[in-house]
Amino acid sequence: MTERPTGVAEDGEGADIGDDDDEMTTPSMPMLTWRMGLQAFFGFALAILLIAVGLPFMTNTTWKAIGHHLNLVGPRASFEMFGIMLLGLAAYTFTLTAAIPGLSHVKASIINVSGSAVSNILPGGGAVGMASTYLMLRSWGFKRRNISTGLIVSGLWNVLARIALPLIGIAAVSSQTEAMPTIVRRAVWWGGVTGLLLLIAFAFILTSPRWTAWLGDQVDSRFGHLLARLRRGEAKGQPIGIKHLMLDQRARISTVTKHGWFGMTFGVAGQLGIWFILFWRAMAAVHVDLPIAELFAAYAIGRLMTAIPITPGGLGFTELAVVGVLVAWGANSAAALAGALIFALFTHVAEIPLGAVGWLAWLTSPKVSLTSKPLPS
Repeated sequence: MTERPTGVAEDGEGADIGDDDDEMTTPSMPMLTWRMGLQAFFGFALAILLIAVGLPFMTNTTWKAIGHHLNLVGPRASFEMFGIMLLGLAAYTFTLTAAIPGLSHVKASIINVSGSAVSNILPGGGAVGMASTYLMLRSWGFKRRNISTGLIVSGLWNVLARIALPLIGIAAVSSQTEAMPTIVRRAVWWGGVTGLLLLIAFAFILTSPRWTAWLGDQVDSRFGHLLARLRRGEAKGQPIGIKHLMLDQRARISTVTKHGWFGMTFGVAGQLGIWFILFWRAMAAVHVDLPIAELFAAYAIGRLMTAIPITPGGLGFTELAVVGVLVAWGANSAAALAGALIFALFTHVAEIPLGAVGWLAWLTSPKVSLTSKPLPS
């Protein structure tokens, strides 16, 4: 029998306001639209074009040379890298279970691979992946506001980690930053500025109820009449104001961060660290022999480039950035591109069939029926 998780609040902090989570019926499967199909088709077509034609041209190599290095990867190395990938996916479940109290590691694994598969198919598919995560969590009985809080906090943890990673990598090879392609170096520093602004905004949200209330008042006064048409509460027949929701969410975010920061940090850092080992082993398998610090910097910059929404997971652009940095530091272009493709195979392409397994596991899992009932007055 599926457990019905409790809220994240303790001692009344961040308690459910109106408990409106139970007013919704059981979520249904999202429909695949023609627009989503076109997005997936053109996104993958562009990624394949970049990889098949653009990358060899821009790195001055050929597929014959790339194939030579790919052939160096034997079954033993392939199984080793597949095992490392699974370990990295398992590590991230600690972030999800810390952000959404009551979630088991098994269910966290299901939503992790399922959401990642959707994100890896569609350009900018993160929003669709979050929607699929919401669907699964609702079907298991988790409340809407607890889900939204968990997704917000875990998402911020991911963004901050992926932005901080390149800065750490640049610091590790600070004497060689001028050898990087200019566009990559600028992307890293702009990413650092963005991360700093996000961190400051997050700190304000966590520590300043007054600031949150002021911001909510501003949104209500300017857009409240429009938002009220989209979302209305039934308590006393009045629309639920944005200030009300923001204060509630701030309390929830504060509570989750206070009690779950270690688990979320362990999960994100664990996955990124394990996947660097995978990156290192992929490069070693194709004979890219560079110092660990340089490999880490290239890997970190590649993780930042996955945010590019033009292709699914930045596929093609990520590999170009990684290869550009490695070649600038003396790697063979064919070997570097072969290693980047192997890493993409395990961290991007392989997650798609795993996601299909995750969706099958969800479909066969017990669900909680969410029946409609009036809100308390």
